[in-house]
Amino acid sequence: MGKPNASYRRATLEDAEAIAGVIKALSEGPEPAGFERAFSAAEVRTWLSRQGEGGAVFLCLVGGAVAGFSALDFNTQEPDTATLGVWVLPGYRAKKLGTALAELALDFARDRGYRRLRGRLLPDSPKALSFLSSIGALVPIYNPEMRFELPL
Repeated sequence: MGKPNASYRRATLEDAEAIAGVIKALSEGPEPAGFERAFSAAEVRTWLSRQGEGGAVFLCLVGGAVAGFSALDFNTQEPDTATLGVWVLPGYRAKKLGTALAELALDFARDRGYRRLRGRLLPDSPKALSFLSSIGALVPIYNPEMRFELPL
């Protein structure tokens, strides 16, 4: 399967069920991708509502179905910093969909005046490390907390 024909947009509260479905699939898979458990649609709606203008969730749709999403959460402790996460269902990985989702979040962060993005890496995940490096993230060589930072 080559690069799928995908479309992208900012998520709305109506997308909570689809996002919850992606989180459920990822949390139950062999590589939980940062989710320790599934989220209910109500929990996702609460998360989306909490975003306000300081954060955003972006969707990747393939054939009308959500294949992945990126999230940018504001940081109340550091107003110029946000947290970035990108999640793509296994069947759609390595097709540049995650990169496109990350770019949407990066553009949003720059437009909002954020100066850096932070996030967590999965342990022992060379694919995640490669992806983060490709979008310009800085990952310390010694990194017991599995964190990355992306200056904007």
